[in-house]
Amino acid sequence: MATQPLEMPKTWTTSPTATEALERALKENPQALREHKEKWDVSRSDIYFEDRWQPIFREMRAAGDLHKVENSPFGPHWNVVSHRAIQHIEALPDLYSSAEGITILDRLTDEQLAELGRDRFELPMFIAMDRPKHTGQRRTVAPKFTPSNMADMDTEIRQRTGELLDSLPRREVFDWVDKVSIELTTGMLAILFDFPWEDRRLLTFWSDWAGDTEIGLIRDLDLQRQGIIREMGAYFTRLWMERAQKEPTPDLISMMIHSPAMNQMSPEEYMGNLILLIVGGNDTTRNTMSGIVHAFDKFPDQRKLFEEQPDLIPNAVQECIRYQTPLAHMRRQATEDSEIFGQTVKAGEKLILWYLSANRDETVFENPDKLDITRENARRHLAFGYGIHRCVGARLAELQLKVLLEEMHKRRMRVHVAGNVERVRANFVHGFRKMEVEITEF
Repeated sequence: MATQPLEMPKTWTTSPTATEALERALKENPQALREHKEKWDVSRSDIYFEDRWQPIFREMRAAGDLHKVENSPFGPHWNVVSHRAIQHIEALPDLYSSAEGITILDRLTDEQLAELGRDRFELPMFIAMDRPKHTGQRRTVAPKFTPSNMADMDTEIRQRTGELLDSLPRREVFDWVDKVSIELTTGMLAILFDFPWEDRRLLTFWSDWAGDTEIGLIRDLDLQRQGIIREMGAYFTRLWMERAQKEPTPDLISMMIHSPAMNQMSPEEYMGNLILLIVGGNDTTRNTMSGIVHAFDKFPDQRKLFEEQPDLIPNAVQECIRYQTPLAHMRRQATEDSEIFGQTVKAGEKLILWYLSANRDETVFENPDKLDITRENARRHLAFGYGIHRCVGARLAELQLKVLLEEMHKRRMRVHVAGNVERVRANFVHGFRKMEVEITEF
């Protein structure tokens, strides 16, 4: 069980969520994010918040594998939209680097920082590193997610999931995101970090503030985010100092402490890797847990298949991950001039890999906008990335989702969307903030 809570200021109990803060800023100043002038500038968060991104990407895919955007608020970049182009780029990590950042948000130059009167605030993390440093740090945490460790964790995940599902109200409307998706994923993170159980919702709060790229375009919100991340760093630093005096344990913090590749990290690098593990372990699984319920409600024929054929659950997990795609994009930067499917990409140009689009690529997935839990090639999805940067916790995410579906089926639980559905307003994390549902039985 997780350690006791630390005596730390909990501004998260009075601070707005990242979404609330962004909505407030946009209401006060609708132009705060600057204008998106180009038709295919899919960096705008409103198309995801309003769930109308699908035809835009479909049109882009029909026109080619990648397209240049010159005047985005995030700076010029290539939108890479086809499955084959993303695989091609991810398979060449030396030619297409991760070291300049993993999201569409640019790192500000020294001149821009001086103009804004701001200090540089960068958080290195191993997903935003190239070989060999990436290799050493990834190998530190990878043992936590081996098949044998997953087998060991199955019983605990199943017990926690079953107890939570049994506690849910029947024939009464409640928020699935809050009561199920967030609770299961923050609980899992707390176990992985051996994090104080009483404070586990802090992990959700930090994840939301860290994962919203558009906040970086609004100075006051970005400064507020920096303060919140520093508070996170202070909390985790105390955990680090506490565990550095003890024998090694199997939690992620202790694994970092006793790793030659990670035990000399700067405070910024420690915070960066924490954010990677928190966002990667929280937002992705959380939003797929919500996406499954929403997709089954939208496609009742697939929900019926799930109810009648539980042997389809492992494939249903892959199809739901493909359909939801909880992280919309990742970023690479060309290290030299290259040709990609007829387009010339210059050294220094950034490429935004839209996994959201690749997972709806008609040349790979037949009728891609439909959920099909019998889809034979559902595992070809790119929601976890591809190549050396493929999600290190993919097996754990798959296990949590499989157990959730199995335990729902065991209880003959049918979940209906019965009220408000609020999506994330972001171009990076793709998911749900709220989903009012009601449970019946099949």
